[in-house]
Amino acid sequence: MSVRMAPPLPLIFLLVIHRAYSQKEHVNYIQPHICALKDSSVLMSCTYTYPTGLQIMKVFWTKTNVKNAKNEFPDLSKDPEYSQRLRYLGDKQQNCTIRLSHVTQKDSHKYYFRFTTDKDNVKWLGKQGLTLTVTDLQVEAPERVTEGHNVSLTCKSSCTLTDRATFIWYRNSQPLTERRDRNNQLLLLSVRREDAGRYSCALHEHTYISPAAHLSVMYPPKNISVSISPSGEIVEGDSVTLSCSSDSNPPAENSWFKGGMFVGSGRIYSISNISSDHSEEYKCKSTNEHGEKYSDVVTLNIMYPPKNISVSIIQSGQFWEGDSVTLSCSSDSNPPAEISWFKENQSSAVGSGQSFNALQSGRFYCEANNQHGSQRSDAVTVTVKGKSSLFTLSKVKQVNLFRCFTLLSLL
Repeated sequence: MSVRMAPPLPLIFLLVIHRAYSQKEHVNYIQPHICALKDSSVLMSCTYTYPTGLQIMKVFWTKTNVKNAKNEFPDLSKDPEYSQRLRYLGDKQQNCTIRLSHVTQKDSHKYYFRFTTDKDNVKWLGKQGLTLTVTDLQVEAPERVTEGHNVSLTCKSSCTLTDRATFIWYRNSQPLTERRDRNNQLLLLSVRREDAGRYSCALHEHTYISPAAHLSVMYPPKNISVSISPSGEIVEGDSVTLSCSSDSNPPAENSWFKGGMFVGSGRIYSISNISSDHSEEYKCKSTNEHGEKYSDVVTLNIMYPPKNISVSIIQSGQFWEGDSVTLSCSSDSNPPAEISWFKENQSSAVGSGQSFNALQSGRFYCEANNQHGSQRSDAVTVTVKGKSSLFTLSKVKQVNLFRCFTLLSLL
């Protein structure tokens, strides 16, 4: 019969104690992977267990599983980059949750919970760790879309956000009142030019807003108009500029037409030393890859002094004393000229208006005048002959002669 020697009692005690510690020391990270939005607050939840009969001396989080030169794990609460943003919400019993606020992408890291007990050989680091990824938001959208088409904009993040996300959309920094979002997408149906702008997205109850993405809506020329400079009265000899404006995307190319004939291109059409020959209807045509459109016509109303003055005699043939000889004056002017009639070698006018009745021989001319100048016509000669002896008889003799003619006709 052999006798087996029992190991010394102290060794047996140490083996039992070690086995108990190994079975009960544990850190559990509720969400081992967290994706959080930039500038938000992150809750890192965890629980821990340790052997009964021991007292927890220190609890803290660290972002390394390698000890430093002092054979310690750095405490995040002592780190200047974290000290003002980190709050321990747990206890010294089983809850080891912390909150990290105003996270940035620099906070993307793996974090570990550490506790120590009143026994120097009972210290624990949850080596599984908790991975935090901090993401921003980016709007993914086409640079341009044609008016009338549909377009979808997507609010993207580098990881799937842990918290349930409700997306908010902005156009030109103003929230879109109508909800047209589908998860993290904004669908614009039958796009209008008013839909163009800078689009950004955010999460409900979060302050962070994504950088804006510009959406350009392409459409054919609209609202074509022509302006005239100077805008007031245009006088012959002035310089005049016609400007064509249109609403289009991309910007339109412009062509100019005078009375239906092409006369130039560009946004501006200039006329120097303008004359009455330029009094015509003008219009511009705006064209881009999506269509073309004409402006309404504008007419240049050019003011100028009288020109091309002439006098004409309405009747033809010989004129006898007592006859009325009608003279007519024609002129080209804007505004219409006032007409005065003169007889050569007389300083004062003998009549006014477009026509004049001359009752005696002489040389007559007309003068046309408006606020821009005056011009006189060449003179015309009017000759009125004296009456024949037949028509210079007295009235009594004329009556008797008439009776004689009557009797002879009855024979």
